[in-house]
Amino acid sequence: MLVARAGPARSLRCSLYTTTTTRGLRTVPTLPDASLETFRREALSPETPALLPRGTFNHFPAVSKWFTPPSASHPLTLNQAYLTRYGPTLVPLEITHDGQFARLEHSLSFFLECVLANASTFRTWPSRRYFSAFVPGARGIRRTTVSNHFFSASAVTAPTARVYLAQAALADLPQGLRADVPTPGLVLEAGKGDVYASSIWLGVAPTYTPLHRDPNPNLFVQLAGRKRVRLFSPGAGRNVFAKVQDDIGGGGSANLRGVEMMEGRERAALEEEVWGRDDLYRNSAFEAELGGGDGLFIPKGWWHSFKGTGEGMTGSVNWWFR
Repeated sequence: MLVARAGPARSLRCSLYTTTTTRGLRTVPTLPDASLETFRREALSPETPALLPRGTFNHFPAVSKWFTPPSASHPLTLNQAYLTRYGPTLVPLEITHDGQFARLEHSLSFFLECVLANASTFRTWPSRRYFSAFVPGARGIRRTTVSNHFFSASAVTAPTARVYLAQAALADLPQGLRADVPTPGLVLEAGKGDVYASSIWLGVAPTYTPLHRDPNPNLFVQLAGRKRVRLFSPGAGRNVFAKVQDDIGGGGSANLRGVEMMEGRERAALEEEVWGRDDLYRNSAFEAELGGGDGLFIPKGWWHSFKGTGEGMTGSVNWWFR
């Protein structure tokens, strides 16, 4: 556990580790250390977003076990040799295709095939009809190692759909995988000690999670790859959501979010409002970029949206706790 620095040294440390945004948005403050006392005092109690010092969670076994480091010729990818041990495990997959969205369960081995296949030639396999039932017009192809395209409604050379292992409950995974992402002491000790839920997120960049809020505090850890996040306070986020609903003539509830935020007009409008209106939200939006081993605390009720950036895999885990 890191030891806090006092006085001028603390200010220097915060400056060194604070993520710099390129669009003039407010930066999420970085805690001077990862101690329980500091976390409670400067993040949990005041209910303000905060980054943990860079690399706080580099010790997680998943960081080295689940991913293969990038090279000059290949981006970061999954360690297939290790993860195929758990191939039969059912995981939730999100498929987006030409403005359509479907969520289904399939084996981890299938997801690995989506991510790691080396050819992009059309495959006439039985799963073709299976996927068309979920995403009309989608055709299975083998993807390249530098994109997350897996389905096409027309030419095989121009696939349009993406596959994302999203919000896979950690409790539903085999013990070996759960052991690779141990629950942080901050989650177990800072609050009441109980975890409401925890999830795994794996996909090839770019990935996207629309603006939403959670009913519990959230500790988010980036395992590999990079993600950008934008956050709004409860009031500011509610205003953004209400504006989008007015713009599209929608009647969505801010308290109960479902598949509607993942497809169609609402998805596009939310993304444009949150990520395309930098000048409008310069004083109300926070932004941070997380790399492997980095952690972010998101207070209860704070609205947030994530984007996986760069090339290759991006992997994350989070815990909602009381």
